[in-house]
Amino acid sequence: MQAWQVHENGEPGEVMRPADVAPPTPGDGQVLLKVRAANINFPDVLMVRGHYQVRPPLPFTPGVEICGETEDGRRVIANPALPYGGFAEYALADAAALLPAPDSLDDAEAAALHIGYQTGWFGLHRRARLEAGETLLVHAAAGGVGSAAVQLGKAAGATVIGVVGGAEKAAVARELGCDVVIDRRSEDVVAAVKEASGGRGADVVYDPVGGEAYTQSAKVVAFEGRIVVVGFASGTIPSPSLNHALVKNYSVLGLHWGLYNTKNPKLVQHCHEQLTELAARGAIKPLVSERVPLGGAAAAVQRVADGVTTGRVVVVPGLTAGGAA
Repeated sequence: MQAWQVHENGEPGEVMRPADVAPPTPGDGQVLLKVRAANINFPDVLMVRGHYQVRPPLPFTPGVEICGETEDGRRVIANPALPYGGFAEYALADAAALLPAPDSLDDAEAAALHIGYQTGWFGLHRRARLEAGETLLVHAAAGGVGSAAVQLGKAAGATVIGVVGGAEKAAVARELGCDVVIDRRSEDVVAAVKEASGGRGADVVYDPVGGEAYTQSAKVVAFEGRIVVVGFASGTIPSPSLNHALVKNYSVLGLHWGLYNTKNPKLVQHCHEQLTELAARGAIKPLVSERVPLGGAAAAVQRVADGVTTGRVVVVPGLTAGGAA
């Protein structure tokens, strides 16, 4: 089979190499899946660089989120068992963790439903307890993680303010349903949020960026507000001032979604049922901005690393270079 492999850590466009290898052999409790679509996540970038908390043995195939097909023809969503990741024709996954792919979504959309939307659902509902009528601020609102949070926030009845970088991403955020869009490159984020919220600030802040975005979050979070720390795409991990949290009465909530797979897997299943229902009625739909053939995976992962993409970029092994499936 064809697969992308990483023999040394570095930038995806430089160290991901195509290889012709034998399909992996399932271990105890594992299944072999034909990859129908593999969504690119920022953890893939970090893993290739060697900067992620999970470090699979070299060489490994990246790709942590797929829509796959079982031997009996079922479409499923899975997190591949590394080192046999999703940027390949076949991947391994734990049989007990397979989730049915919603009929309302195509392969690429289904591949993008899992990590980003589960993270958004757990962050907004489990951690922040977002309520209808509250104001939600989403950083990187046009990105893969942010776009999911925007849709989930709107589905929950919140007023959603999206922060983006650039006019193109601002247009995408508006299409996603943001009530207010702030371009951080041309606007003062803090002043704009306060103006949009009538001076009150945001009840919930969803931050996958860190760095300066977190600094802005602490300035605009409302009384009894909640800042959900999801990741650090900026590359800078902030150091919260706890005295500031005390005097403003707000909470800083961490979210590592992957822990629920071992700590409370029933909640992951419950979340998937909620997401499937939302997808069925059109309340959420993964924004797939680009579908690329397997041969374009390394370049596509590099574009995600460079922060120049919107929504989700998905690798579709059955796609030809001309775009036909």
